[in-house]
Amino acid sequence: MTTIAPPKPSLTLSDRLLKMVGHAVMAPSGHNTQPWLFRLKPGQVELLADVSRACPVVDPCNRELTISCGAALFHLKLAIHCDSLATMVRILPPGNEENVIARVMVAGPYAPSDDEQQLFEAIPDRRTNRFPFTKQDVDPQLQTEWINDAKSEGAWIHLIHSDREKHALADLISEGDREQASDKRFRHELAKWIHSNTSSRRDGIPGYSQGIGDFASHFGWLAVRTFDWGDGQAAKDRQLAEGSPLLAVIGTNGDTPADWIACGQALAKILLRGAAWSVDASYLNQPIEIPRLRTKLSKLIGANGYPQILLRLGHGREVKPTPRRNVDEVII
Repeated sequence: MTTIAPPKPSLTLSDRLLKMVGHAVMAPSGHNTQPWLFRLKPGQVELLADVSRACPVVDPCNRELTISCGAALFHLKLAIHCDSLATMVRILPPGNEENVIARVMVAGPYAPSDDEQQLFEAIPDRRTNRFPFTKQDVDPQLQTEWINDAKSEGAWIHLIHSDREKHALADLISEGDREQASDKRFRHELAKWIHSNTSSRRDGIPGYSQGIGDFASHFGWLAVRTFDWGDGQAAKDRQLAEGSPLLAVIGTNGDTPADWIACGQALAKILLRGAAWSVDASYLNQPIEIPRLRTKLSKLIGANGYPQILLRLGHGREVKPTPRRNVDEVII
């Protein structure tokens, strides 16, 4: 006699939203700090900034922290949509509680588009690739889609192809490297997020992401903290910037927390689009993190707005993902 197994119980809405948080935590963040928390309520998810993970030296206004939370918000919305649920989002909702970035409410059934499905499927493939890229050009069609992606999220992207512009931008990056590395406070802050390849930590920057072997990775944080490595980093980043087929500045017309969230959502969409096309990215944000260099960068690219993120884009070797905190660690 054949026994028919009973049907599996369907997941509750809360279970489904909890699963969606697992996709949100895959978003990019500065130093892989993962500065977000989530609170589940009936039919909704609140995204909060985890200011205990702030980097006050390099990011005194929590601008980059807020951008990171914006990226997590895009991942969260995308995951919910691809679970056939519509969303209604309140950015920086009014209330007495600080640090609430957004409230994402389920608003009925939804049919995700093929484009959304493609971006969602790219979430596990997105990486920050800190290694040199090949000379292979980035497809012009993808570049056009990036321009539309940024615009759709309330941001803009300036693409840099010419050697002249790359060289000028590399000058700013090198200057930023030297200034930051000469600051003991900056080095101490960065060292907190660097750890060995065998560490049990589920955040920060493991040695392997920088091409450092297991043994040497145990001393990486000490070297970063102790020595002024600005000249060496400046030379390395100059090579990366000038040798990459494409550089890009993502910016916004304003420079408020709402603009930073918009930038984060645009960043996430652009990076997922790139991952779907097998195009890698990494950050060269030094000229944006130092105010006087940020002004120079704006003039260099002729921006009528505020540069928020500086990326290099191209085709690189396969790299391992950086670790992520478990969902239960980010749920309030």
